Amino acid sequence: MPTLVHEYDWPDRVIVGTVGRPGERTFYLQVRHGARSTSVALEKEQSVLLAEKMDQLLDEVSQNPDHPASAPKGVPAELVDTDPLEQPIEEDFRSGALGLGWDPRTAQIVIEAFALEASQEGDVDGPDEDARYEPSEVLRVRIPVGTARAFAQRTREVALAGRPICPLCARPVDPDGHVCNLLDDQ
Repeated sequence: MPTLVHEYDWPDRVIVGTVGRPGERTFYLQVRHGARSTSVALEKEQSVLLAEKMDQLLDEVSQNPDHPASAPKGVPAELVDTDPLEQPIEEDFRSGALGLGWDPRTAQIVIEAFALEASQEGDVDGPDEDARYEPSEVLRVRIPVGTARAFAQRTREVALAGRPICPLCARPVDPDGHVCNLLDDQ
């Protein structure tokens, strides 16, 4: 079956947001252009890593003197998006893998989210070496560098608004206890 590709060039909006209480939140990568939108469920760790790698890529672009594009170090105020996810949120798919790249033809950051397939979730034997992985759905978004910097900042802020991170194990601390706290009590 062919892959369904949700393609957005120069979207009106691209954000990471959440639904639910800290510790029970679902993260979404949401993209909208006009009346068309796509919402992809992510793990918190995927969101944070995407923001970190995006900033690294933008810094690399800016530091290369031969590169025709440059990325702002700060976030342009007019690009800051603090609005919540657009309702109703209808999950198009859950992301199993993310990709990040640079499109030199348009001088834009490219984000790709690949659907997590049911066969991947419980596959203890690993993928068949002869089989080529073809996701059922892909989200591909191209955004300009300023929008990318604002996206990364917002994504970090959304992730940090949840449960605090344990300084010992770097995992979220639950309000009703944490394994590292138990070790300190012994």
